Amino acid sequence: MTDRERDDHEFSEGQGFGDPYDPFDLDPPELSVDPDKVDPVDSRVVTDMLDERNLSKGEVDAEDLLDVGVSYVQINRYEQAAETFERAAMFADRLSIEQEAWANKGAAHAEMEEWDTAIGAYREAIAIADEEDAERDPERASQGAPSSEHTATAETNLAYALWESGQTEQALEHAERAVERDPRFAEAWYNRGFFLLERGLAEDAVEAFDNAIRLGFRNAEILGEKARALEEVGEYDRAQEIAEEAEEMRERAEEELVE
Repeated sequence: MTDRERDDHEFSEGQGFGDPYDPFDLDPPELSVDPDKVDPVDSRVVTDMLDERNLSKGEVDAEDLLDVGVSYVQINRYEQAAETFERAAMFADRLSIEQEAWANKGAAHAEMEEWDTAIGAYREAIAIADEEDAERDPERASQGAPSSEHTATAETNLAYALWESGQTEQALEHAERAVERDPRFAEAWYNRGFFLLERGLAEDAVEAFDNAIRLGFRNAEILGEKARALEEVGEYDRAQEIAEEAEEMRERAEEELVE
């Protein structure tokens, strides 16, 4: 953001994020694929296979496509990842999988700084979550309760994309929604604090940063932002103390890289 570089867009933590990754496999009735002969780096593989004919949702495993997309992410092939996540959404037979695919597609576009496209994908993920929640429990949906594990991530990623595109008021709105969706999502509290601080609401920002830290999100970046917020509210001694701790953490991280 203004005083820092943020390039860690949140992807889902589904089966595609295990290490090592299982080889992907697409096996609809009339479309057999040997995973040992398919190179996931080849951006044409998935497209060529799925365009051979019109396939129904039941003939393609969307979760396998999510794995393929994540594999592209791991090798920084974000354009191919975005295309694969879109196909996963197309063939998903469950709303939760479709939502995860759209959220990951948004993150892939964000990696390429394609903010408008990322925003659209995140909005699709959130809309699907709301649809899923409404189908399961209309009363719960009307209260804004979380509908899936990916919704808060989509909200906080949307907030960041909106901020990058200059829509700062909407960014704070979605940062607020992220913590409403999942009050234990530490990074959402951190992002909320950042946006509050950017709007001049330093006291509220300190509280948000403290929540993030209590939930385990403690690094030099958040300590630096908390120090900035404390300075804004006139707590100069605490701000200096936190700033020094942040600097020590940065120095230790640099030493570990050298080693």
